[in-house]
Amino acid sequence: MDVAVIGLGLIGGSVLRALASAGHAVLGYDADPATRATARTAAAQAPPPHRWQVARTVRDAVAGADLVVIAVPLPAVAGVLDELSGAGYTGLVTDVTSVKEPVRALVDRHLRGGVDRRAGFVGGHPMAGRETSGFGAADPALFTGCAWVLCLEPGTTSVADWLELAALLTGIGARVVPAVAAEHDRAVAAVSHVPHLLATAIAAVAADDPLAGTLAAGSFRDGTRVAATRPDLVAAMCGGNAAAVGPALDAVLRELDGARTAVGSADPIGALRSWLAPGSAARQAWPPRPGGSVELPARPDALLRLGRAGGWVTRVAEDRRTVTAVRPALPDPA
Repeated sequence: MDVAVIGLGLIGGSVLRALASAGHAVLGYDADPATRATARTAAAQAPPPHRWQVARTVRDAVAGADLVVIAVPLPAVAGVLDELSGAGYTGLVTDVTSVKEPVRALVDRHLRGGVDRRAGFVGGHPMAGRETSGFGAADPALFTGCAWVLCLEPGTTSVADWLELAALLTGIGARVVPAVAAEHDRAVAAVSHVPHLLATAIAAVAADDPLAGTLAAGSFRDGTRVAATRPDLVAAMCGGNAAAVGPALDAVLRELDGARTAVGSADPIGALRSWLAPGSAARQAWPPRPGGSVELPARPDALLRLGRAGGWVTRVAEDRRTVTAVRPALPDPA
């Protein structure tokens, strides 16, 4: 498959490297000339079968592409869509943005219409990343074993497009999770977006105490790792998903209020023990153990049931009629 990757930061650069390593013809583009130069140098140093090319413009990058991967922050997505529309692109488009409903709305406004044949769109989000950013941090193995959401909107998403993209992504080692955009946004608000806010708050509270900085060890390191992410990226991620982040943050604040009440009680140790137990059990049960593989029909209803059960696709049949899927194993009996 001929693929164009627009945006060559950590995720876009890793997509480009992973697809090139899998034998696909890949063209990359980034608005920053220095990033383009870095990517060109890296391409020249890669093994010949796994090299990629870097285009000078979006139009050049997408001219012969079967698939365009948009890998820019949310505020820049509309501009890229306008460039695709202006170039007359009519192939398949996906993205890696961490919010899906806003991107879906942007696609409807900026890309669909204005060309003879509408471009296909399947929203995507790989649940992989690091606190580092930029092409220099890109890793072709970043997506091995990662959950990669592909949005499947009943009545809107082409199942053929969805399966084509799922086949591509399972080919680079990802576990493809079917979901609708709204359900994705609610889920990632709880497990990704709010944790970034909490990590930043913890880091900020400790920042003014030199002794705390010296004594900080594993708990602080692990609990604040993502606070080192570029603030503009976190702001775009959390602000772009504000409708879901607000309620998720409220739920965490209610839990923390319970902890504060326990600390102030007559028996803080006993009260905290009770408060801590549910969260401790939940964390010990994560990640869920995979169950056995099953063959499922490649229909939207079956795929969405799989995703809502926490399952994922590991392979798409060549005839596109079935998928190989895995559901989480049932918990062990008490």
